[in-house]
Parts: sequence; structure tokens; C-alpha cells
Amino acid sequence: MIYPFDGKKPELHDSVFVAPGARIIGDVTIGEESTVWFNAVLRGDEGSITIGKRCSIQDNVTAHLYEGFPLVVEDEVTVGHTAILHGCTVRKRCIVGMGSTILDGADIGEESIIGANTLIPSGKKIPPRSLVVGSPGKVIRELTEKDLELIQLSIDTYVQKGKDYQQELGD
Repeated sequence: MIYPFDGKKPELHDSVFVAPGARIIGDVTIGEESTVWFNAVLRGDEGSITIGKRCSIQDNVTAHLYEGFPLVVEDEVTVGHTAILHGCTVRKRCIVGMGSTILDGADIGEESIIGANTLIPSGKKIPPRSLVVGSPGKVIRELTEKDLELIQLSIDTYVQKGKDYQQELGD
């Protein structure tokens, strides 16, 4: 469901797939070929949430923010099941692992992978091409070419899966 809030209505590209049960509220913008999966909540009631092109916001993700901490997810990002994004920036071509939490003012560098159940504290800056795990998250190595192929596979898989679901469920 898509809800306006405080005079702001979500803006979604026509190609975006929103699964039944997902909630998109207020000042939210979502780019082309992105997907928002079952029971995800994107709540732009205190500021703006921007989701780029070809992103996958998976089941039960929570995306929110405080005023002064916009939430930005750049192009081609996969956000795994039950992750929490709060007032952070996730740069292009990242994977945010299942159950991870990224807090206010954190900035995840391009082509990084945040491992499952990792906590990125407020204000933490992660360099590009990093593999980050733990609580709090620590960079354990630079990504390999195989890791970058995994990122591309995730992007392509979820763009196609969104198209398949649109066809199956009738948009």
C-alpha cells in the first residue's frame, strides 16, 4: 500500500514492483526496475527516503529516518530480508545482508557487502569495495572479482523476479 503523509505522496517509477503487504509512506522516491517485497516498510514521515534504480528492498525491511538524516539508497543495491536502514546512505552496487542494521549518518561505500546481522553504528563511514561483518561492523577485507559478480547476480535476479511477480500478480 502507498500512503501520502503530511502532504507528501510517494513517487514510484511505473516499472517498480511493490509486493502485497509492503507499505510506502510519505516522502519516498523509488527509481525504475526497483522492487519492494512483502511486508517491507519505507516510512518517509520525518524526511526523504530515496531508493535508486534496480534496487531490491526485500521482505520485512524497515526504512526510516530522523529529520536531518535523509535515507539514500543509490542504484543497484540489494537490501536483504529484515534489514533496518535508518537515516543512512548506501552507495551504488552494495548488498546489505539479512538482519543487518545501518544507523543514522552511516555511509556505505560503493560495491560493498554488509554481512548478515551486521550493525553499522551511527556516523560510521565504510570504504568502497569492503566486506563488513560483526557488531559493530568491521571491514575484514576488500571485495574480490567473485564478490562483485555476486553483487551483479543479485541485481539481475531481483530485477527479473520483480518483472515475473508483476506478470503473475497482475501488476
